[in-house]
Amino acid sequence: MLDRFAKLPSSLDGKARTVRLGLHGQIPALLVHPNWVSPAPTMIWLHGRTASKELDAGRYVRWMKAGIAACAIDLPGHGERKDHRANLPNHTLEVLQAVLPEIDEVVESLADPIWQNVFDLDRLGLGGMSLGGMATLRRLCEPHPFRCAAVESTTGDLTGLYRPDGPRPWGMSFPVEEVAPFDPSQHLRTFQPLPLLALHSEADHIVPFALQRGFMTQLRSHYEELGADPNLLMLHTWPTTGAPEEHSGFGRFGNEAKNLQSNFLSRHLR
Repeated sequence: MLDRFAKLPSSLDGKARTVRLGLHGQIPALLVHPNWVSPAPTMIWLHGRTASKELDAGRYVRWMKAGIAACAIDLPGHGERKDHRANLPNHTLEVLQAVLPEIDEVVESLADPIWQNVFDLDRLGLGGMSLGGMATLRRLCEPHPFRCAAVESTTGDLTGLYRPDGPRPWGMSFPVEEVAPFDPSQHLRTFQPLPLLALHSEADHIVPFALQRGFMTQLRSHYEELGADPNLLMLHTWPTTGAPEEHSGFGRFGNEAKNLQSNFLSRHLR
């Protein structure tokens, strides 16, 4: 067993499997299921840049205890398919471009008869942290099968994040025309209203909270224009958390954040 798999919580013993999904078996995935027998609502999860699918596996434990299965994948160039270039900020858009079609490949793979219908694709959620959250929000701008979504420490305003005169906490930007295809805020016209939970530290040094607050306001207006309940959108923040860069996890509020997310998913998937 690889070291990173050995570090999974012992409570996942017998409940977690590492597999390859996708049309060409190119997507490393960590599958967690409450019992591997009966159909369970399923959450697809995307980690952030420089991380891997095994990061913060405590969330999978909570989902499992709530009767929810997890499918966490390694982003392109990360984890089992590590390419050090993918960890660099200037390759962010390339990773986004690569992972977006993979989300649908993963859904198709979970429908394979090999799994004997233990993944209930009628009760399917999507979520992610940081870069994974950006991919989540962009994927939701197209027709999709998801019942709800949850994101952390991210933003749907990529134009604001990467503009030359923007915050640029990592010291770089992208031309507007390169960002636009991947920017959720530029594609909200086709965003289907659904329950969405966003968690954020107001002191985030990597993805400034003001950008996500502005995006959520924009999204709320979109819901109202379509006659959807804006209360489907939930934004929960903490002034500070003590997490690294106020971005990687939620520090002393980590347990609260995981419970908020688990309760949200239980309401909308179970």
